[in-house]
Amino acid sequence: MLKIDELKFDKNGLIPAIVTDAVTKKVLTLAYMNRESLEITMKKGLTCFWSRSRGELWLKGETSGNYQHVVSITADCDRDALLVAVNPDGPACHKGTESCFNDLVYDGGEGEFSLDALMKLIEGRRTEKKEGSYTTYLFEKGLDKILKKVGEESTEVIIAAKDEDKKETVYEIADLTYHVMVLMIQAGITLDDVHRELASRHVIDHKVKQEKMTK
Repeated sequence: MLKIDELKFDKNGLIPAIVTDAVTKKVLTLAYMNRESLEITMKKGLTCFWSRSRGELWLKGETSGNYQHVVSITADCDRDALLVAVNPDGPACHKGTESCFNDLVYDGGEGEFSLDALMKLIEGRRTEKKEGSYTTYLFEKGLDKILKKVGEESTEVIIAAKDEDKKETVYEIADLTYHVMVLMIQAGITLDDVHRELASRHVIDHKVKQEKMTK
């Protein structure tokens, strides 16, 4: 149980609050709370911050509708910072993006791969068309072409798996994953949408859809 009296507010009466998506664990924003805003947050179950620039309380979503429903609040070991897990109703950033942390500054020089990075690259090929790009070609051809490729790659996965060829199966699954991601961008579906759907099912041993059994 979080005890406000145990927290260490700074000389201005503030404590940093790192807000994360309760489902995806993605960092959404860094804001500040004072005692009053934290009390409001705990009472309403909605994030409320102290705006340092405006010098006033700020209930997230009050004007935009992008409320953040609090799931949990955790203090760090020194009691001078908070981690607030939320279920957001919309973008966390005032610029309209899901998170305030979108600009990569340094990645250690490793060029780390991630599905998020691949999605952004695919999205970039749709918004800023690049001549000779296969991805741009798919978007220009439209939904029917993309669906055809998803179907073809699904078949390739089945064939490789049936042959028990692990290397080829991995290769074909990677191809299928890429084409499904192209479809997701085309359909306006995000990785978080899929993540939330999977998380909402809780278990993997129960059927989500009933199959029609034929004898």
